[in-house]
Amino acid sequence: MASGSKNDVVNRLSNVKIADADGDGDEEPPQNMLPSNQQARQSGHDEEMAHSIDPMPSSSAIENLPTHNTGGRLHNWQATKTTVKERLSFLFNNEILSDVHFIVGKDANQQVIPAHKFVLSVGSAVFDAMFNGVLATKSDEVELPDVEPAAFLHLLKFLYSDEVRIGPESVMTTLYTAKKYAVAALEEHCVDFLKSNLGTDNAFLLLTQARDTLRIREAKIFSAVLRWSEAECIRRQLPVTPTNQRTVLGRAFHAIRFPLMSVEEFAMGPAQSGLLDDREIVQVFLYFTVNPKPNVGFLDTPRCCMTGKELTVNRFSQTESRWGYSGTTDRIRFTVDQRIFVVGFGLYGSYFGPSEYEVHLQIIHLATKKVCGSNTTTFCCDGTDDTFRAMFKEPVEILPNTSYIASAKLKGTDSYYGSKGVRRATVDCNNGEKVVFQFSYAAGNNNGTSVEDGQIPAIIFYI
Repeated sequence: MASGSKNDVVNRLSNVKIADADGDGDEEPPQNMLPSNQQARQSGHDEEMAHSIDPMPSSSAIENLPTHNTGGRLHNWQATKTTVKERLSFLFNNEILSDVHFIVGKDANQQVIPAHKFVLSVGSAVFDAMFNGVLATKSDEVELPDVEPAAFLHLLKFLYSDEVRIGPESVMTTLYTAKKYAVAALEEHCVDFLKSNLGTDNAFLLLTQARDTLRIREAKIFSAVLRWSEAECIRRQLPVTPTNQRTVLGRAFHAIRFPLMSVEEFAMGPAQSGLLDDREIVQVFLYFTVNPKPNVGFLDTPRCCMTGKELTVNRFSQTESRWGYSGTTDRIRFTVDQRIFVVGFGLYGSYFGPSEYEVHLQIIHLATKKVCGSNTTTFCCDGTDDTFRAMFKEPVEILPNTSYIASAKLKGTDSYYGSKGVRRATVDCNNGEKVVFQFSYAAGNNNGTSVEDGQIPAIIFYI
């Protein structure tokens, strides 16, 4: 270009739209413009003329524009967000463009949280199956009674912005939520937090969240708690008295499971410590000696003493198709020769391709009919004949030489199933031990599952 500066060209180009708006209206529309578009342009011409002299609002003015009466949508908010991250972060927990609402939590703690299916599907295979799979939900509302609202917001914040917001009071619930929705990167952040931030100031807070997984006798837990309370009293410049020790322990004191001690351990330790009042001491002693057991105000369920790596017993040697579901529960009876902790089942998935299932899991003590563990959850499958994990919220203790029923009620399309099942299966453990499972027919309505064929091909456990 021989004459004219670069700036002249830029200015002329930037004024093209304004010149068009300020024209005299004699310009003919393009030949390929649809009639409807032509009419709209002509009818709106005078309005464009009236507004063309208004100055362009500044970025700060756009940011502070009032919410218009169009579903709470903010006018031209996109103009102030210069990156994809900024735009997605702006949409976090925002009604603008939301197309799904999650009803999270229970009762007074329940919260309605808006979200965007596309963003969630990009960040989580579980959400992808929920919204785009063969059995995709048609509802604009999804209930999540088993998730804490704060933890779900932490998950969404991560999916929308890569930001991690966790603390001692929320790390365990956030970890559970990240696992539930298969967001592995957030899981890693939670685990790293636990490794890096455990200290004297938050140990008991974390204990209340992970109290079922300590592998130690209750008497030793009490001794450690006693020493910590003495040190905390000194740190706060308080006299070391039983009253002050219990005060500094707060709610964590009730995480100690005195009923799990032997009578001798309780009598020699807690009963003489002064931390328990007379009524509590009497109640615990009564718990040791009478039936039915009185309510003592302290948990009496055994802690999970899981060790080593995760193990799986598989009861089928071949896979077939296909297995149907009509609201009936698949069940199989089993026993083991030593104490284990079951954490979930391996289940077959869809014969027709990628899909999602809803499943209600149970382990039932056969003799008493007591439900030892249960969970309603979902799992996604990829259309192969592999098994897919459906997990309990907490490990379920299985006692040796005791009959239990493994139960799974699935809701979804027809699936693969196992055949050529075994009555006896042995699992080799890393420490040289072996765990022997015995399977047998579960009487009653079991959707056809038996020792020979059916569902529930695998039990996932720790020793």
